[in-house]
Amino acid sequence: MTDSTLDTIQIHFSTEALWVLNLALAFVMFGIALDISVKDFKKLMETPKAILVGVLSQFIALPAITFLLVYLIQPTPSIALGMMMVAACPGGNVSNFISHLARANTALSVSLTAIATLLAVVMTPFNLQFWGDLYAPTSLLLTTVEISFFEMMQLVALLLLIPLILGMSCNALKPKLAKRLGTFFKKGSILFFIILVAIALFNNKAVFMNYIFYVFWIVLVHNLVAYSTGYSLSKLFALTEENTRSITIETGIQNSGLGLLLIFTFFDGLGGMALLTAFWGVWHLISGLIIGVFWSKKSAASAVT
Repeated sequence: MTDSTLDTIQIHFSTEALWVLNLALAFVMFGIALDISVKDFKKLMETPKAILVGVLSQFIALPAITFLLVYLIQPTPSIALGMMMVAACPGGNVSNFISHLARANTALSVSLTAIATLLAVVMTPFNLQFWGDLYAPTSLLLTTVEISFFEMMQLVALLLLIPLILGMSCNALKPKLAKRLGTFFKKGSILFFIILVAIALFNNKAVFMNYIFYVFWIVLVHNLVAYSTGYSLSKLFALTEENTRSITIETGIQNSGLGLLLIFTFFDGLGGMALLTAFWGVWHLISGLIIGVFWSKKSAASAVT
């Protein structure tokens, strides 16, 4: 058994389970959108610097630094492409909760979630294709799969934009109902998604057990790099402590659910990609809670840049 065999292993995920995963992710996004309103986008004018730094951190800095990390550690190609996939995704669905726990700027976190969801329709397929093509081993994988940029863009739009529009509409027309539904949808759909991923890993437990240590240390390092990217960039632009915490969390918690869905849809569950993204989905919940609890014990400045 060698690490390179991950490039040929497929994680088995039935067509029915893939449809359920589609629905689970759509419900997660709908739950997030129930907390978003038009005024959150208006906040972009109030805190343009923080928003721009957040977008820069998520969609420019993290993919670029991930590319450098891939060159440094030279993982097997499917793992490398998995790292690029994670870095190309927008912020994860629990980032707003973690930001609130961490006494960060929750309003900024919500605004970044909204704008990142919109940008992801184009930026997620673009970053995966751009950085994947620059690295020869992953470029070969992309050529083999013959992934369609526009097909991926259409799927991302379907999974992110429609739930966002429906959730925001519900919030605007029936705010009390949206508030009640929000708690149910976010907790229920996230739990459902975790169970689904757990089932997928259980059904492929031989692959899971064989490569757990190889993949997990890469996820730890990559996730630490992601948090460090958000934190360092925020400090470089002299943002307040509250905003720094929000951007750090938004950069470190990625939408691995979207990543997994794209992997199962366009890459036939390519072993290294799927395992790394699944591990990330589990680990960023743990690391996010650790950071959230740590910062919850330390006050942050109330001023917003």
